[in-house]
Amino acid sequence: MNDLPPLERLAKLRALEEWLDWQLNTTRVKIRTLEVQVEQERKRAQRAWAEARWKVEPAREGRTVLHRGGCGIWKGEAGYLERREVFLLLEDDTLSVEMCGVCKPETGLRADGEQPAE
Repeated sequence: MNDLPPLERLAKLRALEEWLDWQLNTTRVKIRTLEVQVEQERKRAQRAWAEARWKVEPAREGRTVLHRGGCGIWKGEAGYLERREVFLLLEDDTLSVEMCGVCKPETGLRADGEQPAE
């Protein structure tokens, strides 16, 4: 390229710069799109994980309420329970556990035919 006159070299380099700029911008758009998709997938996976679990709203006014992990009625983010742990909770006679009327946590507990203790 050094054998070309400076004006032609300049024109070619500007064309190359324009093409590289277009390529860089296109790549950045693809990266942003993929970042959004990855974040959406992470949130979906987190929601699915929570939905497969339960959470207990601590006793207030003498009542403890059991929720599905994704229930929005009680926002407690810690202490998710597995299915077998919920059955242990429900078997404890010292606790008065009620089922959330919105998320209906008992439906997930009856999945394999077992009945939760009321």
